[in-house]
Amino acid sequence: MRRRAFLQASTVLGVAFVSGCALPVIPQRPTARYEDALGWIRHSEGRYELLLPRVEMGQNIGTALKQIACEELGIEWHQLTLCLPHTGEMARVRATVGSESVKDFALPLAQACATLRDALAAGHMQGERMAEPRPAGELRAFRRDARHVGCCAPLEQGHAIVTGEPLYAADVRLPGMMFGRVLRAPVSAELVSTPGWVNEAAARQVPGFVALVRDARLRQGLSDGLGIVARTPGTLDLIEAALDVRWSTEGSFDQADIDRAMDVDRHLAGDGCRYRVHDDAIDAPGPWDVDLRIDIPLAAHAPIQPRAAVAAFDADGGLDLWVGSQDVYYQRDVVRKRLGLDEDRVRVHGTRVGGAFGGKTICTVELEAAVLAEAVRHPVKLQWTRAQEFRQGFHRPPSSHRIRVRLREGRLDQWWHAFASSHILFTNAGLPVWMQRLTDFVTDAGVARGAQLPYRCPTRRAEFALSRLPVFTGPWRGLGAGPNGLAMESAIDECARHAGLDPVAFRLQHIGDARLAGVLKAAVAQAGSWRARPAGTRQGRGVACGTYKQVSHAAVVAEVEVDEQGRTTVTRLVCAHDCGTVINPDQVRAQCEGNLVWGLGMALSDRLHAAGARIAAGSFAEAPIPSLHQIPRLEVVLVDEGGAPGGAGETAIVATAAAIANAVREATGVRIQRFPIDPLVLALPSRT
Repeated sequence: MRRRAFLQASTVLGVAFVSGCALPVIPQRPTARYEDALGWIRHSEGRYELLLPRVEMGQNIGTALKQIACEELGIEWHQLTLCLPHTGEMARVRATVGSESVKDFALPLAQACATLRDALAAGHMQGERMAEPRPAGELRAFRRDARHVGCCAPLEQGHAIVTGEPLYAADVRLPGMMFGRVLRAPVSAELVSTPGWVNEAAARQVPGFVALVRDARLRQGLSDGLGIVARTPGTLDLIEAALDVRWSTEGSFDQADIDRAMDVDRHLAGDGCRYRVHDDAIDAPGPWDVDLRIDIPLAAHAPIQPRAAVAAFDADGGLDLWVGSQDVYYQRDVVRKRLGLDEDRVRVHGTRVGGAFGGKTICTVELEAAVLAEAVRHPVKLQWTRAQEFRQGFHRPPSSHRIRVRLREGRLDQWWHAFASSHILFTNAGLPVWMQRLTDFVTDAGVARGAQLPYRCPTRRAEFALSRLPVFTGPWRGLGAGPNGLAMESAIDECARHAGLDPVAFRLQHIGDARLAGVLKAAVAQAGSWRARPAGTRQGRGVACGTYKQVSHAAVVAEVEVDEQGRTTVTRLVCAHDCGTVINPDQVRAQCEGNLVWGLGMALSDRLHAAGARIAAGSFAEAPIPSLHQIPRLEVVLVDEGGAPGGAGETAIVATAAAIANAVREATGVRIQRFPIDPLVLALPSRT
């Protein structure tokens, strides 16, 4: 029996025999098809309308897809209007994840536009049209002489963003709207917790109090929630304080428990690593030329916009939801199932998302708002606080890496990468323990992402272990590609040093992909020659490169200065990026710059600490992100040799943090093995 068939059979058995278990809603991931794309583009009386099949969350995919549509239709920019549809206006599309929007949606959109163009040219002005989709080589949108594609274009919704027009879920205002919050115990939702005594009488005395909602559907993980509704958002804090809820909780943990679960050496000394990325046999006994351990902590998505949703029932019992989610159809599926509504009775309106990065994929505030709106029969807006974002969302899992390498005559000979992490795609924020154990039969591809060695080596072994943690973990920009790239490129740099070779030359000797070699050369060329370091200063340059999902490539050169107290300042980041045909250069550069800043955070600041059975941080002060004064000079070189469009949203994350770490190694002689970089490790001894 194949693994896939075994998983399916096991799931059926699990549902049948695990008493009290409810099968959660599983996200659907349909392929973007030409037949569906015919419903994305419309024409009426000389005007064109594009129903955006992706969620707009800062990547400005609406601009790029509008460029493709205008090019293929042969129309001017002003003739096409972009529309963000609700779930009842368009066939299901998959979540906006994985840097797939241009890669997978550009071609069917262009084919649909070509069909519409041909129909109008033939005089067909009404109805729907079908035809055989044209191959990419016959489409206007991907030609080198395209007028709209491959150049900059006006930013869709750009004027609305800078003038403060309502674009986000938190901007929605409805007549009679009330405001809600779901209170939870101050512990992780992986621990059983329930509300006990509450001072309901005091809460009802607060001006603006509307309702106290006890509903089993407010459970998140193992945390039972207690809903409150008020007439103004400011009243929610007063009601919460007045209630003075006494919580009942079971179990506890702290950071040491998480560190113990992630310890890769403990796994290697015990049951080993169950899952394989490369499976060559390794001659383990004997010395290694490089033996390196890298530890990377929990990290938050830290979107500027806390998640929010607005729910409103109409007179006929239909539900409208305004959400800031990466998967509006999944929100519909979950809410309709939990509220017992037919699919056509729930309309989910996708709004612009103020930062997501993989974190706004599951159903949280959306269900909470719907349950509270049903209870009070008024529209309800529910927005998480910043503390709730840190403590109730899921995070990038920590990972612990052991990389051992043997060289032969200055070249890679044996590579062994073992690492431990927690679940990403099969997140515990969405799957109960029993179901996650079933998924373990087919591993977790999100954890493995980016662990494929992009260098030629006769013997390669990469393996990992998975542990469910007492905090929620899940997709974080690039999934496992960022942490895996940081560990692997740190080890490659040490290999080059052991071989006595320049780190760029060493990489080029081993790279087998011409496109990856191309971005490395382009980044180094853009960076120029490295100036001699003045005596007494600690300055360094580092390089790293990598491939994302086998389709896009990036290389980064970092320059740093480290002062006597060990504080690292990144002074320059140069990125070369190849994602195939570039639709909008400005937006690809913007995505690269975003990844560079994320890599800066990975190296210097990203860390969530667990204490008191939960995530300790409740604000940006306790879990900082890079601030403007820390952002160095950013330079992006786009390498466009044609070919199918690939993804740009996450590619550069594979190389940025490693380039910074390698630059610190050059500046100080210290190989950073625990992230983020601790200044105490790099501080010079006192001269007094």
